[in-house]
Amino acid sequence: MGSRLMTGSALLTVDSTPVGVMIDPGRQHARSSEPADLRAAAQRHSNRIEGRPGAPVATCDGACFDCLVRASHVSRMGAVMTISAGIGIGNFPFADGPGFWRWVDLCETGGIDSIWQSDRLVGREPNLECMSVMAALAGATRRMKFGMNVASLGLRDPFLMAKQCATIDVLSGGRLLPAFAVGSALGSDYAARGVPTRGRGQRTNEGLELIARLWREQEVDFDGRFYQYRGASISPRPIQDPMPLWVGGSADAAVERSARWGTGWQAGLDTPEQIRPVIAAIKTRAAELGRHIDEDHFGAGFGFRFGGPGDPVSRGYLNTLEKRLGKDALPFVAIGDAETVIERLRDYHAAGAHKFILRPMAADTEDMLDQTRQLIEHVLPAVDAMNRAAAA
Repeated sequence: MGSRLMTGSALLTVDSTPVGVMIDPGRQHARSSEPADLRAAAQRHSNRIEGRPGAPVATCDGACFDCLVRASHVSRMGAVMTISAGIGIGNFPFADGPGFWRWVDLCETGGIDSIWQSDRLVGREPNLECMSVMAALAGATRRMKFGMNVASLGLRDPFLMAKQCATIDVLSGGRLLPAFAVGSALGSDYAARGVPTRGRGQRTNEGLELIARLWREQEVDFDGRFYQYRGASISPRPIQDPMPLWVGGSADAAVERSARWGTGWQAGLDTPEQIRPVIAAIKTRAAELGRHIDEDHFGAGFGFRFGGPGDPVSRGYLNTLEKRLGKDALPFVAIGDAETVIERLRDYHAAGAHKFILRPMAADTEDMLDQTRQLIEHVLPAVDAMNRAAAA
């Protein structure tokens, strides 16, 4: 039986099994109160365009899960959305693995654009290894994109990284958003790996060039200071063409990397006032190199919490951030109500950012779910409104 769509809600009929999907006409985000049932129905109703070997072939009238979630990336005017809200995690606040997957299901069904995992090997708080998370998300999600925020390329072998990213991109149907930077010399990751911090910038430069070339060239010859290859190749190459290559960092060297190899730039701990000149510098340098980075491929991120700066979770986060920065942390976060978060988004957007990684400040599984749910319900509609206004 074909699927049917009704205004205000959808009744998706798959294999004669009705599955309710709540649709907010003003937002076009697919919702479900039963993510597992919805995911199972979507699997049975796999659309032809997924093209996965062994997947069932079905026809669709546009109201299936795949089409509904693709619609979340398109404004009602038909223009691709240029502003997107992803969500980032650094530490692992969840009690266990099932709690993490509950959160992923909420993000997937709630219209979150993407999930971003930080790259940290050593820390006082629990944290996940970013490439393992990318592979897990590739198999557990159908709609969302996901990326590293950001992978420390000075610590990682570029050939293996290029192969890992290509594999994950193929298996996810082209949803990986790779992002790289040098990696901080102040943490313990370099010491834990036995890798010297000296030369990490040049290793990153060579790694970026190698990865970019391995993704698009049949064979690569490379004679660098740190890496040498003859006839290197990977297969299969990524589905995305060109494969995104986001670069993080605001220093002069990061500007050069972004302009020379990046398809996008992701800010670190920077205020709107700080990212504006960096974006301008990247655009100028890219033009000098005969390259162009799309306007909507400049991103920023910040921590947020629905609450007050005096609550224990906010205070703990601010104290940690202030020790790291050596100054007041409030300008780098958004703590308050939905309008506080939305206003901070507008500030970054006015400074040139279009892609956002919003990091919930949360104490545990339930707190993480609550903070994310409020983001979905109260902030995503404003993001959609910004896109509709831009398309008008």
